[in-house]
Amino acid sequence: MKVTAPFSRATIRTRIMWTIVLVASVALATSGAAVWMLDLRSTHADIDDRLVLTRQELRRLASTGVDPASGTPLTDPGQVLQTYMGHSVLGSGEGQLGIVDGAVRLVSADSIEMRPESDAELVEQLLPMANSGNSTISDVKTAAGRYRVLVVPLSDGHTTAALVRAVDLDAAEAGVWRTMRLYAAAASVTVVLVTALAWLSIGRLLRPIWELRNATESIDERDLTTRVRVRGRDDLSALAAAVNRMLDRVQRAVEAQRELLDDVGHELRTPITVVRGHLELIDPADPEDVRQTSELALDELDRMSALVGDLLELARSSQSDFVTPEATDAETLTMQVFDKASALGERRWRLEACASGTVMLDPARITQAWLQLAANAVKYSEEDSRIWLGSAIGAGFGTDTELRVWVRDEGIGIAPQDLEKVRRRFARTAQAQRRAAGSGLGLSIVENIADAHGGGLDIASEIGRGSTFTLRIPVRLPEPARPGAAERDG
Repeated sequence: MKVTAPFSRATIRTRIMWTIVLVASVALATSGAAVWMLDLRSTHADIDDRLVLTRQELRRLASTGVDPASGTPLTDPGQVLQTYMGHSVLGSGEGQLGIVDGAVRLVSADSIEMRPESDAELVEQLLPMANSGNSTISDVKTAAGRYRVLVVPLSDGHTTAALVRAVDLDAAEAGVWRTMRLYAAAASVTVVLVTALAWLSIGRLLRPIWELRNATESIDERDLTTRVRVRGRDDLSALAAAVNRMLDRVQRAVEAQRELLDDVGHELRTPITVVRGHLELIDPADPEDVRQTSELALDELDRMSALVGDLLELARSSQSDFVTPEATDAETLTMQVFDKASALGERRWRLEACASGTVMLDPARITQAWLQLAANAVKYSEEDSRIWLGSAIGAGFGTDTELRVWVRDEGIGIAPQDLEKVRRRFARTAQAQRRAAGSGLGLSIVENIADAHGGGLDIASEIGRGSTFTLRIPVRLPEPARPGAAERDG
């Protein structure tokens, strides 16, 4: 735990960078070890090939028994060794000597740097090998160094001789170690470059996360407008877009809460003041005054209760789970709403059109909005005037299909300059205020229901001729049932 604690406190950028550096280091170290082993094995194989070739050449010379340069016969093994050693070429780090009758009799020329005879411990180990009668290639280690040694005995029955060819392994492997030092230097430079590039690239990669953190830290109740910049189409960009959508929802919720508090404070202050003022001025000894004050207070309380109900409904309509779509038959819904609306007032109700088909929507909320529009039509029209209800499914904007439900009346109408005003909370035209009492929240609730379904509210009106309110709801067909679902449910 103590080892991982500092790493767990490091930033994501540092963690990723060190992970990349560790992986790169392990990969380079593994590659270096493989290169070292292969190069070392290749070096030893080359040494053995040269020693085998030396043995073959010596035996070929012994079998011919003739000096290839002068054509002179070679009468004993000692002469064979002397002739071969005189004509052989030694590589770097190689030396040779000749052992005749158990003693070192022949050595390399003075120009040869590698002198096996100068290592007494090596000579001591070679003498028994020369007298064994078997040709061997083996490693010999002494205090002076490490050697790869070839011993080739020769004998004619009278004289025993042996050629010893020794290769200094430390000198032979020096090239391998020089290569590995260069590889280590190159690997170190590579790790440094990987570290620098990883630090820069990870910084660019994680920039959306830093912006996300800064955005979330800068958001408070005074500023809800900060958003994360979305770059590209990768996973981090998708995360930034998702956070922006979340911030939009938070902003709408907070703004709805503020509006609710402002609306409550504004709209309830007047009736509370009225009730308080009359209660302060009431004459307890005058029964008529008490009765009138009581009626006024109850009327104001009823108005306050209706207003609070509307405000709560408006607040709920801004929530994401306000609607619960389900498969709904449009024709059945239309007929049910028409039957309910017919009881709202003495009007000549007409069913203008009726949609046919099954769509996904919340029937309770659509009924609520539709009846609110019908109630408004009754409120702002004369008795015995006509009110039309209808529904239809057809093309909407672009290629989308939508359900349209509407209420059309012959009421007082709305002036063109007031069409946007009536959509606002508590906003009512002067003509509407003279016509009937109300809170001015009905259309706001209707619009929120339409927005929750992904649709909208259209208003067309003409002063003195009436209005048409149309709800537009995008059509989403219900998902088909999976095969066998009915059997499983049963």
